[in-house]
Amino acid sequence: METTETTSTTSTNSTPFPHIPPVIESDDREYRDSGVPSTVAIAGHPLHPLSIIFPIAFLAAALGSDFGYWLTRDFFWARASLWLIGLGLATGVIAAIIGLSDFLQIERVRKRQAGWAHLILNVSLLALTGVNFLLRLGDAEARIIPWGLLLSLIVGTLTSISGWFGAELSYRHKIGVVGAGSRRYP
Repeated sequence: METTETTSTTSTNSTPFPHIPPVIESDDREYRDSGVPSTVAIAGHPLHPLSIIFPIAFLAAALGSDFGYWLTRDFFWARASLWLIGLGLATGVIAAIIGLSDFLQIERVRKRQAGWAHLILNVSLLALTGVNFLLRLGDAEARIIPWGLLLSLIVGTLTSISGWFGAELSYRHKIGVVGAGSRRYP
């Protein structure tokens, strides 16, 4: 007795992955090519995704330590925030230089609204982080409440939004991945 298996396929015009609607734009052609490698990589491994974890971690921890200071008024949290913001700023500049290299050398990034949103948000984040750091220099406690805490909250929120756009570039538009696609628009 033979069994025949039938499969049905449906053709759709939507992008197959991810299964969420794009925030800004999508192009099915980018799913069909192999992707565009990063311009700053070691042995083909892109450095920008690696470098962003440090400023994100430091700035998120700074927001937490600002809340710690707000709740306890303990100088430890003020000093911790100052160091975390300083480290977030320093590592953010390194991540920005690496990301800017991809932005300038890969046309596909510049043709995407997500690329511009990611760039503008990250420049804004660095500027706000610089202001937050300078605000606290000399007296780590004096300006945490309300301005330091507010700036840390804004930076935390914008970091999440910028990260979303960075993920759009990597996962939806296949930029900064292992691949042999054109740096130009597909």
